[in-house]
Amino acid sequence: MATKTTGGNNSARYHAHAKPYVDMIEAILKEEKAILASIEPDDESDAASKKMILADEMLNLVSNYVAMNGISKALLKAKDEDALNNAKKYLYKSIIYLEEVVTSYIDAAFSEYKDRLEAIESISPAWRYFLVRKMGLSIDLVTNGYADNTKWRWTFVELKGRFATVAKNMLNMDKIISNTDPRSPHYEPTLYHLRLVRKLLALAAERHREKYELSTKSIEDFQRSLTFLSALRRLNMLTGARDEAETIKKKMDIWNSKLTADISKLKAEEKGQQQFRK
Repeated sequence: MATKTTGGNNSARYHAHAKPYVDMIEAILKEEKAILASIEPDDESDAASKKMILADEMLNLVSNYVAMNGISKALLKAKDEDALNNAKKYLYKSIIYLEEVVTSYIDAAFSEYKDRLEAIESISPAWRYFLVRKMGLSIDLVTNGYADNTKWRWTFVELKGRFATVAKNMLNMDKIISNTDPRSPHYEPTLYHLRLVRKLLALAAERHREKYELSTKSIEDFQRSLTFLSALRRLNMLTGARDEAETIKKKMDIWNSKLTADISKLKAEEKGQQQFRK
C-alpha cells in the first residue's frame, strides 16, 4: 500500500479505489497455490504447461500493482513504492517460472534444452509470442513506474537480460524454418517473436556493456554482454541470417579485444598494488 499521508480523505479514496485490485491480487495468489498443488510431479508436460500459465498469472499480478501505483499518483500525488516493489517481485517470479520450463541458458546449443520445448509442444507459437509481448510490456510499465528512481537502473538490466533469454528459449529451433514459411499457420507469430528476440538480445548485450562501463567495472558484466552477442550470432546462424551473424562476429571481436585489454590493465594494477604494499 501507499506509504504517503496527504490527508485522510485522499487516503480513504485511495483505499476505496485500490480495493478491487487488492481483491484481484488475493484471488490470483490463491489460484497460484491451487495450480502448484495440482501439478503432477511425474508428468513433465503437465508441470511445464502449468508453469507457463503461472508465468502469465504473475504478469496479471504485476498489472494490478501497476494500477495501484497509478491510483496513488493520481490521488496522493506520489508513487506507491510498496506496489512497485511487489510488481518487480512478481516480474522476477514470472521469469523464474519460465526459466524452470525452458531453462536460463543464454548461449547454448538447442539440443541442450530441446527436451524442455517438447514438454510444451501443445502451447502454440501465437500464445508464446503473446506471453513474450505481455512480459515486455509489464517490464516497461514497472520501469516507467519507478521513473526517476535510478536505484533500480542496473537491476532492470539484469531483469531484461533474463527476459531476453527466456523469450529466445521459448522458440522451437527445430521448427523455426517451417514456422517462418509464409504458408505456415504459425508464420506471423513466429516471425514477430523471432524479430523481437533478436532485438532483445542485442539490447541485453548493449545494456550489460553499459553497466560495465558506467557502474560496476565487473569483468563478469562485460563477459555476459559477449554471451548475449554470441547467443544472437548463434540465432542468426540457425535462421539463415548469415550476413547479420558475420556482423555480430566482427562486433564480438572488437569487444573481446577491449575485454582482453581491460583484464591486462586490471592485472597490472593489482600487481602494482601488491608491490606497493610490500
